[in-house]
Amino acid sequence: MVGDGERDPTGGARCDPPGPALTVARTEYYHHPDPPRPTLVAPSVFAVVRDDADRVLLVRRTDDGFWELPGGRVEIGESAVDAAEREVAEESGVAIKVLRVAGVYSDPGHVIVDVTGEVRQQFAVCVHARPESGDPRPDGDETSEADWVTVDRLDDLAMHPAMRHRLRNALAEPDHAHVG
Repeated sequence: MVGDGERDPTGGARCDPPGPALTVARTEYYHHPDPPRPTLVAPSVFAVVRDDADRVLLVRRTDDGFWELPGGRVEIGESAVDAAEREVAEESGVAIKVLRVAGVYSDPGHVIVDVTGEVRQQFAVCVHARPESGDPRPDGDETSEADWVTVDRLDDLAMHPAMRHRLRNALAEPDHAHVG
């Protein structure tokens, strides 16, 4: 598994959850020396939502306890924008308006195995968005917490290295779409 910043001798990260997980839904490999071979590329979208106080909307996953940008898989028949708006509302209770692309991430070293055994390489589009309505609240299924977080607190939160990378890119250069 892959961990938040801890490196193994071969250069791959081990991502161990920060605490006991509520459910075991997936295992992530991030530049691991011997990951399982993906059988598909799965499109997903995550939103960097900032409020008027310049805080970032984050959710805490129930399965591994990591904080992340709200988002998830693009379903058949929906656009990436529709998926971002749906996923953020479902996971955080906040309705959003997508503004622009923050980045596209398709690292073949990031492999996810879900509970069904599906092995996929994530293809993630990150978007900048603004909140339209609603107060953060977890869905109790995929997310155990949802909150507005000040930028100075981000380094204190347990976060998957791939997600931290995406968030740092979006905050450091909000007018630049990162590709990686």
